[in-house]
Amino acid sequence: MKILVSNDDGIFALGIRTLANTLAAAGHDVKVVCPDRERSATGHGLTLHKPIRAEAVTGLFHPSVQAWACSGTPADCVKLAIWALLDEMPDFVVSGINHGSNLGTDVLYSGTVSAAMEGIIEGIPAIALSLASYTAQEFQPAADFAVQLIHQLIQAPLSDGCLLNVNVPAVPASAIAGVAIAHQGVRRYIDVFEKRVDPRGKTYYWLSGEAIEDLESQPPEITAQTPLDVHAIRQNYITVTPLQYNLTDVSRLATLQSLQQLSWHPPASPAPSKTEQATPG
Repeated sequence: MKILVSNDDGIFALGIRTLANTLAAAGHDVKVVCPDRERSATGHGLTLHKPIRAEAVTGLFHPSVQAWACSGTPADCVKLAIWALLDEMPDFVVSGINHGSNLGTDVLYSGTVSAAMEGIIEGIPAIALSLASYTAQEFQPAADFAVQLIHQLIQAPLSDGCLLNVNVPAVPASAIAGVAIAHQGVRRYIDVFEKRVDPRGKTYYWLSGEAIEDLESQPPEITAQTPLDVHAIRQNYITVTPLQYNLTDVSRLATLQSLQQLSWHPPASPAPSKTEQATPG
């Protein structure tokens, strides 16, 4: 398979090297196009007001892997790869392995998920892959699962427009409990801005935050059928959550259509002033 690998942690991240090398060792034709530096939490941003540069990189990956470091965002990298750098369309886009989880509402901010989503927008099956720890360095179980998952998707392809968001617990391979097909949970943050003053007396802020996993906000019928990703990962399951870029809330369409107050009524034309009435045509 022809596989395009990207990430948001940058070209020197251990996660992308482990992923690309493992896929290449499994016999896949791997191309890497990723940011030249860390681009975490950039969402689906694109570079519009300055040029995007891409430089070939050698010596970092398996000898069969062709790689570029790109000055743009994760979404830029995938778009540039597909339309400018690669000779052929890839069969899969795989983004990761991210150093840290992408669970619940994290996917809205995640550059890792956005790189994979760019593949879906272009009609290419895609996987976003994350290791659920910011400190662990053992990416091999996640890379091995990527190889297994791609093999299964070759045998049983998913419908167009579906991205698989995969989070792997940061435990030894022998401690992984299994694979859970999971519903996207809710992870809110108590945003904390730490106020500081620089040597010139100017005020600046550092954004930090504490994650709060809301396990009660989903309807009971959903949580009874499938676990939440934020819950399953705690039990050492690999979580696989299908995502889509169409954010339409289908269940609310009929409700909105029934609301008469949403109808459009053109405003009445104001009466002409006395000055306007006296002005000859």
